[in-house]
Amino acid sequence: MTSYLIGLVGTGIGPSASPALHEREADELGLRYVYRLLDLEVLGRPVADVLAAARLAGFDGLNVTHPAKQAVLPHLDELSPEAAALGAVNTVVFRHGHATGHNTDATGFARSLGRGLPDAPMDDVLLLGAGGAGAAVAHALLSLGTGRLTVHDVDGRRSARLVQALTRRFGEGRARTGDLTALRRADGLVHATPTGMAAHPGSPVPVELLHGDLWVADIVYRPLETALLAAARARGCRVLHGGGMVVLQAAESFRLFTGAEPDPARMLRHFDALDGEAARAA
Repeated sequence: MTSYLIGLVGTGIGPSASPALHEREADELGLRYVYRLLDLEVLGRPVADVLAAARLAGFDGLNVTHPAKQAVLPHLDELSPEAAALGAVNTVVFRHGHATGHNTDATGFARSLGRGLPDAPMDDVLLLGAGGAGAAVAHALLSLGTGRLTVHDVDGRRSARLVQALTRRFGEGRARTGDLTALRRADGLVHATPTGMAAHPGSPVPVELLHGDLWVADIVYRPLETALLAAARARGCRVLHGGGMVVLQAAESFRLFTGAEPDPARMLRHFDALDGEAARAA
């Protein structure tokens, strides 16, 4: 039986669904698959040390999440074209001591949006968060045809860097920095920061800025119903939780790690079952 040792690197990753998602799909495909959590805060080590230790320990790959999707870049041997364009990595594949960074977040978000809000208007969208996840979402939105993307981050320099990268790839005029007032004219809002997670409760948007003509997508998936989505639903917005994105990016990561073809529909069913189990456990 072929075996794989995979890890997740990040902080506050205890509630992650990734281990069960990957291991259940491996069981379906007859693969021996062990998935470990490598929490930077628990280990007390920087991402460079954890990456080096995983390489030496014989890991076949790593998923990378907040806050390491950009911090991991200098410690890799190679980037896929997509990861290089996004400036962020969520998947590291080790082959013969060589570490290659990939990004499956952009395709995961795009497929989730197409599945959950297939007819959502895309002329004018506000993106909250310009970190690693935000960069992937921004590239996905512009690839899907968003006409005007406004990027807002608490770190204005990070917003500006992302807009510069988007302009280089997609041309002038399609991406700009801005603030929450852009919601007054926006068709959609995508939230790509940790706010709303169990460890970072709350909503990043005052409820009075939400309006019924707006669709709202959140990449947070634990909990599925974030404070932002609850407020948006109450204001009459169409909403999309982060479960689809986490599953669909995981399916592509699984394929990169193993070379085997996962079944995304089955993994979505796994996630639904896991979410129900988590709710019952709580």
